[in-house]
Amino acid sequence: MAEKFDNLEEHLEKFIENIRQLGIIVSDFQPSSQAVLNQKLNFMISGLQDIDKCQKQLHDINVPLEVFEYIDQGRNPQLYTKECLERALARNEQVKGKIDTMTKFKSLLISELSKVFPEEMAKYRDIRGEDGPC
Repeated sequence: MAEKFDNLEEHLEKFIENIRQLGIIVSDFQPSSQAVLNQKLNFMISGLQDIDKCQKQLHDINVPLEVFEYIDQGRNPQLYTKECLERALARNEQVKGKIDTMTKFKSLLISELSKVFPEEMAKYRDIRGEDGPC
């Protein structure tokens, strides 16, 4: 799988370099550079074809749109992954806290209900298959 990405990366780097050179030629265009301009345009077309061929190899890869927003903002796309993990960890801590709180609440509720309704709570524990007061 890494080979496919390496192949795509290589084609993209070549394409970007060709576009950079094409920009230099166009910005300082001289009639004598027409042949070089035509050659760079042909390289650009073949580069797009190479990139399109790579697309067929990577058709099953999905990239979240937020990654492209990061790139458009000039941010490192790896920050997206880092921030997603940080959000997931924070959310995990929140959920864990809620679970712990609900477990303590259940234990306290059963304890208090056992004091007020001992017979009913004994039946409840029998039905649930639990031992003694929690």
